[in-house]
Amino acid sequence: MATAPLAVIAAPADAADPVEVNLLGINDFHGRIRSNGVEAGAAVLAGAVDQIRTQHPNTVFAAAGDLIGASTFESFINHDKPTIDALNAAGLEVSAVGNHELDQGYDDLVDRVMAAESADNPDGGAAWQYLGANLRRKADHSAALPESWTRDFGGVTVGFVGAVTEHLPELVSPAGISALEVEDVVTAANRTADRLKAEGADLVVLLVHEGAPGTDCATMDDDPTSDFGSIIDNVDANVDAIISGHTHLAYDCRFPVAAWAGRPVTERPVVSAGQYGYNLNQLTFSVDPTTGRPQSLQTSLLPLTTRNADGSYTPDYPADPDTSAIVDNAVARAEAEGARPLGDIAGPFQRAKKSDGSTENRGGESTLGNLVAEVQRWATRGASTGAAQIAFMNPGGLRADMLGSTPGTYPSTLTYKQAATVQPFANTLVNMDLTGAQIRTVLEQQWQPAGASRPFLRLGTSRGFRYTYDPSAAAGQHITGMWLHGTPVDAAETYSVTVNSFLASGGDNFTGLADGTGTQDTGRTDLQAMVDYLARFRDGAALPVDHGQRAVGVHFPEGAPAWYHPGGTVSFDLSSLAFTGPGDLHDGHVQVSVGDKLVGTFPVDSTGGDDGYDECGTAEVSVALPTGSTGRRVLTVTGDTTGTAVKVPVRVGKWPALLKAEATPRRAVVGETQPVVRATVTAGLVAASGKVLVRTGGRSYTARLVNGAAVVTLEPYGRLGPKNVRVTYLGNSATRKTNDATTIRVVKAP
Repeated sequence: MATAPLAVIAAPADAADPVEVNLLGINDFHGRIRSNGVEAGAAVLAGAVDQIRTQHPNTVFAAAGDLIGASTFESFINHDKPTIDALNAAGLEVSAVGNHELDQGYDDLVDRVMAAESADNPDGGAAWQYLGANLRRKADHSAALPESWTRDFGGVTVGFVGAVTEHLPELVSPAGISALEVEDVVTAANRTADRLKAEGADLVVLLVHEGAPGTDCATMDDDPTSDFGSIIDNVDANVDAIISGHTHLAYDCRFPVAAWAGRPVTERPVVSAGQYGYNLNQLTFSVDPTTGRPQSLQTSLLPLTTRNADGSYTPDYPADPDTSAIVDNAVARAEAEGARPLGDIAGPFQRAKKSDGSTENRGGESTLGNLVAEVQRWATRGASTGAAQIAFMNPGGLRADMLGSTPGTYPSTLTYKQAATVQPFANTLVNMDLTGAQIRTVLEQQWQPAGASRPFLRLGTSRGFRYTYDPSAAAGQHITGMWLHGTPVDAAETYSVTVNSFLASGGDNFTGLADGTGTQDTGRTDLQAMVDYLARFRDGAALPVDHGQRAVGVHFPEGAPAWYHPGGTVSFDLSSLAFTGPGDLHDGHVQVSVGDKLVGTFPVDSTGGDDGYDECGTAEVSVALPTGSTGRRVLTVTGDTTGTAVKVPVRVGKWPALLKAEATPRRAVVGETQPVVRATVTAGLVAASGKVLVRTGGRSYTARLVNGAAVVTLEPYGRLGPKNVRVTYLGNSATRKTNDATTIRVVKAP
């Protein structure tokens, strides 16, 4: 984006010279210390800061959080110590705390990362100041982290306020921040900015780990109720600039501040550098040291690399030698450890993707999510670790696809580095007991509460557990059936369930998991579970990819009956029949059976979806139920390629029958007349089949219906008077029994 200087008002000749204050900002670095082209790497980042400092001595290098956590292998394998050392070498001075700084909990941040490096703390030593004005202790609402930090330049004081996203409790393990609460960003920012100005700060910069959902400056604050729109609109005039992050987008925007009318600078910069060290934000203020007011402002978004015509990238700044040495040492250690082979995979295990084939969709079921869930169930299957029957995996815990060493050519060997890149958080596995009703609650919580960062999060599911859901149902009523190894899950029965420690404490809004009983942290990490599981596939057959869906949407049309009749038509829509990773197998058709009888075959549309849900792979089903037994019948839907199998139970009841009986003549001569009884039976407006039974005058007669009708000729009556004729339709496998009656008067011969 182009640099956009504001007008400079000339100062009187005897006024103090303006002081330049230069701010450099990054966000969401996530341990990307090694250059891969578009990601410049820590050495070039440090070189850029060094070069800019020579041009602008009054420079502060600041950040908006997520510097560590969810890191690449070179940093992750060493507890992000290489990133800490590299950013120290680059001269980072202050940062807002991000949610990923708290991946391992508050104590880890304070007692390791922020604490000085020592023999007892070899993996810590961040020299910059972490800020979190809205991170408070529950006990007394006191500050859990420093709220502000200041720096002086030639009589100009610059204050920094830090704040973390208000969604923090759903993004990290609640157990790790159980003693903390997250205050409203605007409330904390305004309180701290006002204090800084009262204490003499000339400029106040808000570093906030929250960001815009898009890069269009014109619409960024259109929704004043949104997380970031509220910050832009409601942070008060004591905040001179906002450096943001969290959404991994790059933007360089300005928004007018009404209270600054008449000042040389009337717009507040709102910026973000994107992600992974792609760019630096630069904000250069010229400040009157007498009034403390900015006289001019320039902002720029500085790329750290340039893309060449051949697709390669050239660094825009020289690499810093000291930082390069840190990175090279980390890479060497990581490559030696990461090259260890774990086992062979028969195909790619991928996260769910949107229709572009590359953008992750955390709302979609995935082969990778299901594999990891199965691995965690397997790892805790023993009696000492809970004898797990079911396991679930959160999609946000999967940070890369599992493609092996030769993507596209399989079988392929998976290395330790590749497995660690998939699951970089080192969560432990936690086993607990949940009732069937509690499992249903957990599955309902995949539909996230209003205001959550994503509308839907699809849990990976271990082998043997399947469920159906209605995507259009009301909140709390989506789950329509659950089965474990083909047996319905009983709401009152207790099941052994394993999840990672993030989920176990209610992470990602899965609070139902925090209600488990008999909870035990097994001490086994998710990564070690994968290492042990893959050892089984080191020398034999490669680990196959299971393309069978474990969650399928089943939606009956509005007005669908509670009961169906034998031979009646059952119609419903299916969804979530297809995985969405590139190359994942898809069904062309699904077959529907009742028992051993195939009742229909229907095409599947596997067009991808981009709405953040799991509805890819749809089919419209309409089948006629076979005649036969009634009661609870199960329609089994089976994919012709993937082996996806889903049960759709329906209740079947017999049709009510309508019987009409007539006798002719109605007056019969005793001992002579043989009356005729005609019976017609319909069921569901069509002719019924079966038999009728006629009782009258102490005799019984039966006749078979032909086209819904039967004729019975009676023997002459031997006595005078009215005679009741009772006619019973005896019913059949599809039609209920019913009765009718008529009367014949027996008279003397004339």
